[in-house]
Amino acid sequence: MPAGGPASPSAMPGWLEKERIIAGAGFNRWLVPPAALAIHLCIGMAYGFSVFWLPLSKMLATAGTGAQACAKDMSFFAELFATDCDWRIATLGWMYTLFFVFLGCSAAIWGGWLERVGPRKAGVVSALCWCGGMLLSALGIHLHQFWLMILGSGVIGGIGLGLGYISPVSTLIKWFPDRRGMATGMAIMGFGGGAMIGSPLAVELMKSFATPTSAGVLQTFVVMALVYFVFMMAGALGYRVPATGWKPAGWTPPPPTANTMITQRHVHVKKVWGIPQFWLLWTVLCMNVSAGIGVIGMSSPMLQEVFGGALIGVPQKFAELDKAQLAAIAAVAGGFTALLSLFNIGGRFVWASLSDKLGRKMTYCVFFVLGGLLYFSIPSSAGAGSKLAFVGAFCIILSMYGGGFATIPAYLADLFGTQFVGAIHGRLLTAWATAGILGPVVVNYMREYQLGLGIPREQVYNQTMYILVGMLVIGLVANLLVRPLADKHFMTDAELAVEKKLAHEKASASEVGSGRGNADAVSPLTVALAWAAVGIPLAWGVYKTLVSAAKFFN
Repeated sequence: MPAGGPASPSAMPGWLEKERIIAGAGFNRWLVPPAALAIHLCIGMAYGFSVFWLPLSKMLATAGTGAQACAKDMSFFAELFATDCDWRIATLGWMYTLFFVFLGCSAAIWGGWLERVGPRKAGVVSALCWCGGMLLSALGIHLHQFWLMILGSGVIGGIGLGLGYISPVSTLIKWFPDRRGMATGMAIMGFGGGAMIGSPLAVELMKSFATPTSAGVLQTFVVMALVYFVFMMAGALGYRVPATGWKPAGWTPPPPTANTMITQRHVHVKKVWGIPQFWLLWTVLCMNVSAGIGVIGMSSPMLQEVFGGALIGVPQKFAELDKAQLAAIAAVAGGFTALLSLFNIGGRFVWASLSDKLGRKMTYCVFFVLGGLLYFSIPSSAGAGSKLAFVGAFCIILSMYGGGFATIPAYLADLFGTQFVGAIHGRLLTAWATAGILGPVVVNYMREYQLGLGIPREQVYNQTMYILVGMLVIGLVANLLVRPLADKHFMTDAELAVEKKLAHEKASASEVGSGRGNADAVSPLTVALAWAAVGIPLAWGVYKTLVSAAKFFN
């Protein structure tokens, strides 16, 4: 693998080159969001991989071999190569951790390469990594070799996640300079929605393929890999980039003095590590995500332990319930988790779109102030037994968690310009990797610490909520300190011209598609079909999630 990118540009066929995807006259920009959604809805299944843990932890036992789970004192390294015992769920969870570690790393390392070669080539590489990784994992299931699953889905798939996640960012921002937040919100909404489609699909496939000696996981991995590959390749081939200087008809860029937080200039990705505003935004994202991600991982047990039998009309605490009652409240908590996922998805589009009106800085102020007040209110609502206030607070919090992911690319474009926004976004995602460790550690270890002190289960989360408020205060301070960049950080006109040449950008729309005329003209029917291709699966996922969420209200 050559330095600077996952593949040598010269090794790829010509139809992947960036020059081939610069849009000509008549192209409809509304074809780009469904292309981005096609990729994000597939890689978003990373959030839903937990549906595989239980059947994978019983593979040999289901096959009738009489094998037991790997011993608790067996080392992780030994379990990687063990073939005579079933993997532990805790071990399988490392695949989930690696998803987001390699997502952040690959986005940071290859973000600059992506900007130069364009989203189509990056999308194709993402499809090969994500789907190829699932096929390699299927081989690992067949051979009962966990190291193949770690390499396939965790490492190779994680690289595909990173490239797929950032592939549409700068493209959408350039196509929608008038609606940056809305554009990125549409794509990143897809990443959150991927599990809504993939999880129930995986469950249905496993049921279909299951036999008395097999849970059907291997076949499910193969089928999903092939289906995802078709969708991701269609999305990658659907990408187009606008010619330099393109702007929507009738739209005039705001003058530089109209909003000093939105620059018309550009910062090179190599400089961002030394710019204070980058680290302030890094802190903003890290604190917002840390507070939300810890709650997501513990939402189901939190609701059960706080309200106990009250969830099913029984005046008993969690520790006093029998097995049947515990199963009943677990079903209610599953509906609560589904409800949170809907607000997480919806918040990505709604808050990001709203940021186009409020401004990015003000939107994050709302996240931190409103979020802090809601976290602070949770111990009181829990103590009062108000399920409505408790659940309502978390629904709004999770909408802002998702909204933070969708708003940050537009915030970066406002401050650093659009030339390298995808690469800068990739480097900022290291904050996500950090938050993925920090948030769950705070929530989980504080819970164990409180239990160790003998505090009742219904009260063990109170101190945690106040700690999360503190995180949001740190994020608020960082956000308030964000200021427009100094002139010294921006590229000169000469430096920008060199970068545009390296990125194979045409100087004007007249240089694009010479002799093609309106070859890129798109009919409204084509746009409608593209949206239907991603909208129908997403609607099915929302329906399945609503069915699950209904258990909470019943």
